[in-house]
This record gives sequence, C-alpha cells and structure tokens, in this order.
Amino acid sequence: MGDKDLLVFQIDYLALAPELIVVATMIIVLALDLILPRPKKYWTATVAVAGTALALVPLAFLVFEGEVRSMFDGSYVVDEFALVLKGLFLVAAYIVFLMSHSYIESERYYQGEYYFLLLASLLGSLVMASSRDLIILFIGIELVTGPLYMLSGWRKGDIKSNEASMKYFLLGILSTAILLYGMSFLYGLTGEITFEGLAEATAGMADEPALIMAVLLMIVGFAFKISAVPFHFWAPDTYEGAPTPITAYLSVNSKAAGFVAMLLVMYLALPDVAEVWAPALWLLAALSMTIANLSALRQTNIVRLLAYSSVAQAGFMLVPFAAAGVAGADLQEAFAATVIYLVIYAVMNLGAFAVVIAVTRNGRSGELSAWSGLARVDPKLGVLVAVFFFSLAGIPPLAGWFAKFAMFRSVMIAGGAATVALAVIAAINAVIALYYYAKVVKSVWLDDPVAEFAEDDDERPAGSLRLALGITVVLTVIIGFFPALATFAGEAARVIASGF
Repeated sequence: MGDKDLLVFQIDYLALAPELIVVATMIIVLALDLILPRPKKYWTATVAVAGTALALVPLAFLVFEGEVRSMFDGSYVVDEFALVLKGLFLVAAYIVFLMSHSYIESERYYQGEYYFLLLASLLGSLVMASSRDLIILFIGIELVTGPLYMLSGWRKGDIKSNEASMKYFLLGILSTAILLYGMSFLYGLTGEITFEGLAEATAGMADEPALIMAVLLMIVGFAFKISAVPFHFWAPDTYEGAPTPITAYLSVNSKAAGFVAMLLVMYLALPDVAEVWAPALWLLAALSMTIANLSALRQTNIVRLLAYSSVAQAGFMLVPFAAAGVAGADLQEAFAATVIYLVIYAVMNLGAFAVVIAVTRNGRSGELSAWSGLARVDPKLGVLVAVFFFSLAGIPPLAGWFAKFAMFRSVMIAGGAATVALAVIAAINAVIALYYYAKVVKSVWLDDPVAEFAEDDDERPAGSLRLALGITVVLTVIIGFFPALATFAGEAARVIASGF
C-alpha cells in the first residue's frame, strides 16, 4: 500500500469525535447496568443524557472551525450539512432521553438495553449524515432502524406493543430488501458506490430501463423509512403500541434519517435522473398529505392522530424537492426548504409527544375525550398543548409558520403548472390539518373537565420531562419570532447542494 492509500484511509478522530463519544456512552451504559444494584439503575439514564450532551461539544468545535473533513476517499464527509444534521439528531435524542427517564421507570419497563439500543440508533443517524456512498449509507440506515424493531415492542406484556413491533419488523425487513435490491441494480449498472461517482456515471442514462427500475426500488425503500403513503400502514399501529418516547424518536430521528438518505441519494447521486424520481416524489407528497390528513380527521386517540399527522408532515417535507424536480428548477432552494422543515418539525413534534407523556402519566387515557377540560385543572399543560399543536398547524408566530413559509416559497420559485398544482394540494391540506389540530386545543380549553383529572391534578411531571417540555416550547416560540435561527440549516443544505 502506497503513501497515497495511507492518506486516503487516514482516520480523522476529531471529525469522528461525536460518534466515538456515543459509542463510549453505549459501553458505559451497558457496563453500569451489569454492575449497579436495582435502586441505582437510574444512573444509566443519567449517563445516556450526559453522553449525548457531551457529543455536542466536538460538534460545536467543528462548526466554529468551518473546515470540511473527508475520510475514506470521500465516502465519509463532515461538512456544514453533516454538522447541522448531526446537531439535530443529538439534540432530538437528548430530549427523547429526558422524556424516557421518568416514563420507563414509572411504567416499570426499565431494562438497561433500552438506553443502549437508543444510543445505537442515534449512532446510525450520525453515520448517515456524513455518508457519501451507498455502503456507509446502508449501514447507517440499518443501524438506525434495527434497534427500533425491539424498542417498539418494549412493553412485552402489552398486545398492542407486540403487534407494533411485529408489523414494524416485517415491513421494515421487506423495505430494506427492496432498497438493497435497488442499490445493487445501481452498482451493477455503473460500477460506482460513491455519490459523486454515481452522478457522473448516470449522466445521460435517464432512459435506461434498469436505471429507472433501480431508482423506483430505492424510492419505495426510502418511502417506508419516512412513512410516506402508501407505505405508511405500519406507522399508526407502531406509534400507538410503542412506548411514547420511542414513538417520539420514530417520528423525528428515524424520519429525519430517512429523509437525509433519500435527499442525498436523489440530489447528489442521481441529479441527472430527476425526470424519473421527481414525478414519483410528487405523487408521494400529494398522497401523503391528502390521505394522512383525511385519516387524521377520524382519530380519537391522540397518539394515532399524531401518527397520521407525522405521515402528512412527511408529505409537506417532500413538496419542495418534488416540485423543483418536476419543474426542472435548481434544487438548492428545495433542498434548503426541506432541511429547514425537518429542523422545525423535530422541535415542535417532540414537544407534542412530551405533552402526551405529561398528560397520560399515572395511567390516564390517551383518548381525546379524556383530555376534555385539561386546561381548567392544569393551565400550564393547556398552554403547552396549544403551543405545539398550533405550531404543527403552521399558525404564526410559532415556529411551524416558517416551515410552511419556506415550503411554499420554494415551490413558487420552482414555477411550472405541476408545481402550482402541488402547492394548491398543500394549501388545501394545511387547512384540513388545522381543523384536527384545533379540535385537540378546543377539547383541552373549551370542553368540560372529565372526572379523570379530579385526582392528583396537582402532581407535576418529573424534572427531566419538565426540562424536555421547557426546551421544546422555548425553541418553538423563539424560532417563530426569529426564524433566522432555523435558516442556518437551509444555508448548510445550499452549501452541499452547490458542490455537485
């Protein structure tokens, strides 16, 4: 092996520091669970929270340094885009760990593997953000989803949890096989695995039937990961049956990882095949928004409502990218709008699930009828419900309005009849979504209180859960008033997009 080869495979430990810290945290958590007596098991949660926060330190250093670091012949890159996404994944995981601490203990489902598996999934999302070839991307995807098959069925004595895990596992394995089949087609046609090499090799091949088949197979695989219609059937049952913190993680980290994978492959590896994948994404966006929103109207369970809301939000996130691809416009603006939407969605959706945990503590029901009059016995929780659900609906001045604004702006910039049609569909669906989000707020504030809240109404959520609620509500409000705080994510997306 020559000096050049040694340089190509030289490991940059600073660039890998966030991933290495997460790995070290996983090992410590597993060791503590083995040696600590049962009354002190809570230290595993504390270490998981601390390790996730510590991983943000080298990330901040890399952001201020501003240098692009590349390893393995360009297959693993730490640039502005990767740093933004890693920051999103780490902050979201930190909030999920805060939500998990009291939930797992109170539900008596504590096992040390819970935090180990969540950290393993987090590691996969960090790897995926820096992946620039198909092999590392696939490893990251599987590392993200593999632990979640077990975590979604964590409540072993609950038949709904068992059903959730089984459905997620079976459909997940099927989608993985389809995704890998598409990747193997792509490699067989081009002999390339790096995104840059694939972009060069596929130029002028848009009419190749085998390439079209490869692209469509990969879109199907990615569509399952982001729970886009018609590949969303697992989501409502899995969201309802899984522990609520895991549901929150599935709706944010797992979905964001799927979007990152899809956007990287479509934009960086297959930019000249947009005439193949853009119409498919257009259809996925339209179906996801419409079918999920109409389904959400009929839901009486808050978690199932948020599950369909998550599917619909995936459709909204696809709108900029699909519209620009169909119109043949510059995809940089679309890439930026989708990433901005991802960041804002993560904050407000995590807050919504934190509220669900706070309301349903002590065995209280997650049915919408059981939330009636909540604000009269707990005004603080009532305010939080209004903030997060109105933000998800896109009501100013909360953060969700800017996510919708960035989406519609990118569509208008793209132009074209097909994009205008998609914008109209999105606008109609935004109104439909407002109805069922407002229905929850109306039940909490205007309906008469139910007897369920008569007892223990002074009990406060655990400190870790209050911290999670505090972080998410502050970010939701501040970003709404100062949207420039979210535009940095879009600028990072433009940087990576301009490089290809």
